[in-house]
Amino acid sequence: MKQFEEWRYLLLQNPLTLIALIVFIGVVICALFAPWLVPYDPFASDTVNALQPPSANNWFGTDQLGRDIFSRVIMGARMDLGIAVGAVALAAAIGTFLGACAGFYGGHFDQAVGRGVDIIMAFPLFVLAMAIVAGLGNNVINVVYASAIINMPFYVRVVRSEILILKNAGFVEAARLCGNSNKRILWFQLLPNVSAPLVVQMSLNMGWSMLNAASLSFVGLGIRPPTPEWGIMVAEGAHYIISGQWWVALFPGLALTLVVLCFNLLGDGLRDIIDPRRRT
Repeated sequence: MKQFEEWRYLLLQNPLTLIALIVFIGVVICALFAPWLVPYDPFASDTVNALQPPSANNWFGTDQLGRDIFSRVIMGARMDLGIAVGAVALAAAIGTFLGACAGFYGGHFDQAVGRGVDIIMAFPLFVLAMAIVAGLGNNVINVVYASAIINMPFYVRVVRSEILILKNAGFVEAARLCGNSNKRILWFQLLPNVSAPLVVQMSLNMGWSMLNAASLSFVGLGIRPPTPEWGIMVAEGAHYIISGQWWVALFPGLALTLVVLCFNLLGDGLRDIIDPRRRT
């Protein structure tokens, strides 16, 4: 209860983090209940009403096939958030394992992991993601894999650096003297103490993973039409901006911008809340 009161106080003192948290909850609700929230079928075309501006019937207007843009934006939240969650979860799991083992055991394994991370980071990460998706095929699973691979080095470095700092701490020596094995010390003593920076890193990477997935779709290497996805919608709407149909690209672009900004603000706020030294 005391912890809850402290977090509530910190959120009220940081209104941007509170707003980001509210937006995040709203995006999650849209992703989970999208089929029941949309007023129209996001796949149903109506060429008679194509490229209609925002109105009382179609809040965000209609696209080139007469599909309701508001319904497609809501459904797109499910796709983009699902890709981001899958990519971040996979990157965090693999990166945490490799970083923890590299930092704790050191030696040749540490050097091998370090050189692998250096190789990945040597490439422009979005170009690397494009190459992976182009080689494996542009579908949802491969987009998740590509996003996970380019995000994984961040978790390896964060966890490895934290383990290197903590592995010689007093509580670790005490656990070793009590007869705990190295494996038990690593997974039950050290890893719980690196969870705070991991949570912050995951929050920051969520926004970047969504942006990466949308960017792949924008250049034609991500999710395929007619699936509602914000990157595809922006790409399709870009052709109509010059002719005055600005709403086709504007609203999915605004949704993507808002969600990415939300995750960045949430990550900054979590860092301030978790680390007492950063509180003001």
